[in-house]
Amino acid sequence: MTDQSKVTLSIEGMSCASCVGRVDRGLAALRGISDVSVNLANETARFSVDGSPHLQDAVQALKDLGYPARTASVTLNIASMSCASCVGRVDKALALVPGVLEVNVNLAAENARITYLEGMTDPVALIRASEQAGYPGSVAEATATQDRTSRKEEEARGLARRVALAAALALPVFLMEMGGHLIPAVHMAINNTIGQQASWLIQFILTTAVLIGPGRQFYLKGFPALLKGAPDMNSLVAVGTGAAYLYSVVATFFPSLMPEAVRAVYFEAAAVIVVLILIGRWLEARAKGRTGAAIEKLLGLQARTARILRDGDAVEVEIDALRTGDLIVVRPGERLAVDGEVVDGESHVDESMITGEPVPVGKSAGDPVTGGTVNGAGSLTYKATRVGADTTLSQIIRMVEDAQGAKLPIQGLVDRITLWFVPAVMTLAALTILVWLIFGPDPALTYALVAGVSVLIIACPCAMGLATPTSIMVGTGRAAEMGVLFRKGDALQALGDVKVVALDKTGTVTAGRPALTDLVLAEGAERCTVLAAVASVEARSEHPIAEAIVRGAQAENIRLSEPSAFTSITGYGVRAIVDGAEVVVGADRMMQREGIDLGELAEAETMLARQGRTALFAAINGKAVAAIGVADPVKPSSRAAIAALHSLGLKVAMITGDKRETAEAIAEETGIDHVIAGVLPDGKVAALENLRQQGTLAFVGDGINDAPALAHADVGIAIGTGTDVAIESADVVLMSGDLRGVVNAFEISRHTMRNIKQNLGWAFGYNVALIPLAAGALYPSFAVLLSPVVAAGAMALSSVFVLTNALRLRRVRPAMDERQESGRVEDFAPVPAE
Repeated sequence: MTDQSKVTLSIEGMSCASCVGRVDRGLAALRGISDVSVNLANETARFSVDGSPHLQDAVQALKDLGYPARTASVTLNIASMSCASCVGRVDKALALVPGVLEVNVNLAAENARITYLEGMTDPVALIRASEQAGYPGSVAEATATQDRTSRKEEEARGLARRVALAAALALPVFLMEMGGHLIPAVHMAINNTIGQQASWLIQFILTTAVLIGPGRQFYLKGFPALLKGAPDMNSLVAVGTGAAYLYSVVATFFPSLMPEAVRAVYFEAAAVIVVLILIGRWLEARAKGRTGAAIEKLLGLQARTARILRDGDAVEVEIDALRTGDLIVVRPGERLAVDGEVVDGESHVDESMITGEPVPVGKSAGDPVTGGTVNGAGSLTYKATRVGADTTLSQIIRMVEDAQGAKLPIQGLVDRITLWFVPAVMTLAALTILVWLIFGPDPALTYALVAGVSVLIIACPCAMGLATPTSIMVGTGRAAEMGVLFRKGDALQALGDVKVVALDKTGTVTAGRPALTDLVLAEGAERCTVLAAVASVEARSEHPIAEAIVRGAQAENIRLSEPSAFTSITGYGVRAIVDGAEVVVGADRMMQREGIDLGELAEAETMLARQGRTALFAAINGKAVAAIGVADPVKPSSRAAIAALHSLGLKVAMITGDKRETAEAIAEETGIDHVIAGVLPDGKVAALENLRQQGTLAFVGDGINDAPALAHADVGIAIGTGTDVAIESADVVLMSGDLRGVVNAFEISRHTMRNIKQNLGWAFGYNVALIPLAAGALYPSFAVLLSPVVAAGAMALSSVFVLTNALRLRRVRPAMDERQESGRVEDFAPVPAE
């Protein structure tokens, strides 16, 4: 961005002149911002800015004021990227476009995700910037994953044809030249028949065909990048093979220009190098196509058509034609098209592909159903409630794609190194040639050429660029198959640093469906009267404990009354008027707040808490009449899952609003290390702050009141059966409804991070070890000089190694599966190290 650029931003949230004034003053107060003009009618702010850093300050200031600048995101397919240096150049080119806030370029997915300010730029400008950098781009469509897989399959087929042609042309060259060097009889046969000069001419013709045919892409892309001062992997190959080819051409056609001692040809090196690198790219393209296998499986769960009721008749339509409210008929064995609610019929639905639970779930009128699941033997009619991009399956696919495109913190170092890697390699190759020419034995020129070309060819930023994104793509995809969705990709790395796992109790450790277990009455109180009054008030509340009390009253066939003046006090309880009497229901703090003496009922609370019950009190007209015991049963798998977390070296804490006695009883039953009890919903964040002193913290929850804690924790993990608000606040979402998914999340995180470190270790170690060998480090001691052909083979194999290692993540097994519900510690067996 040039100095004193005029900027127009689209602003959200302005509704009056006061808003305009606040935005105007906030921007005008910033350094580097001038000539501010805010327009309420078209919701824009126009100002002059001195450079990009000050624009970032303005964007942040608007966000802090509560009037954020509107942003948009786009995913571009980027062509011609072959190594990490390409990634760095595309990233830099896109980041320099005015208005771009965030760029994430992924070599494995061959795309770039860009977040930008609306009004300052658009996808067309972004594509133009990428193309000017030498990497053509296009907007990715909704079926980007399918498109990429198809594209990689087509690319692999094209590369296979080029490999076959290049190999057919290069094989005679290799046999004539290398065969003559290695087998004296071959050398004699050539000299006695066609002669050496004719042999060189044949090699020249065949090698030229290889270079201008299957290998031309290296020169068409490599030399322009070199001339722009931004060399990439293609440049290394083009310069290396070009040098060997030109040297050989001079030796063949202009031998008098060279001393006789150095007259030799390296046509076979140029030809075979192209063949080997093409083989590497062919294998790479095949492997890249498989990295999106998990997304392909998820896409395969989507129904293509649905039968909807129109004027009483079932009509088959494309899934894209469905609208909210449509009545959809599902026959036995069919896949449900979209999310909805059953209006007629009964059946069992296999939801294992979404939740991981193996047992089909019974469905009848009023029950929710999920698109992508499979109907059983019955027939169902259901009303569509979520269609298109709003369905659960579409959201899962979107989450996985977002996670697969994430850039982990560990990638930052790689990006900084690889941006300068290719220029450094070319400089090193030039120094290598210079040193051999000055200090090398005769024929020094030949040795210098061989060493220089080997250094150019063996350096492989491809492996560096693929090391992290391929592992992320395969790891998050496998996690999705295991029911673990990483909404934010960096959680994959953050989970590896977690020391403490804090659990919400209700719905997480326990089933989240409490039941009425006890009703301890005060002297003179009648059970039916008290339970009728309490249940009538609680019928207006949506709290799970309230629902348990209402179910308990209904089980006793008690008639409920319609309450009036209902009031809910968060964290305390509820009150209402029932049949003319004031009824108050809540925890002991509610009674204290209302000034109600509990009397002998205070002892009942202690007794209930020791039995693991949640104790509430009821008062009618200011007098305590009952202590109510409600138990939320512990999920069958919680104890085994907590034991598994301990096996991973993690501390486990539980945060609950229950009394300490109740919480301690549950902790003792499940093996939880630390209990924080009596916490109000708004106190969970403070409780997390205290726990954070023990190390990096993950929080697991499912309710609306867990959203702040999920957002505040280092890693927020939402149980998939929870609310949308909780899921939106989390970093990781579990499709299953219990803690087994937490164990699986930690396991897939550890496997993936281990895999990334293996890849990075190989990629960097390969270059650190082999570049000196290619330069001739072994020659003084062992008279060994690496052949450019060997260097090309090693280079091609390095990328294939990284991709193959990443694909091993597809074989990771769940640490805990649905059979492990007994709660026994021995049910958990950590996955063996990869």
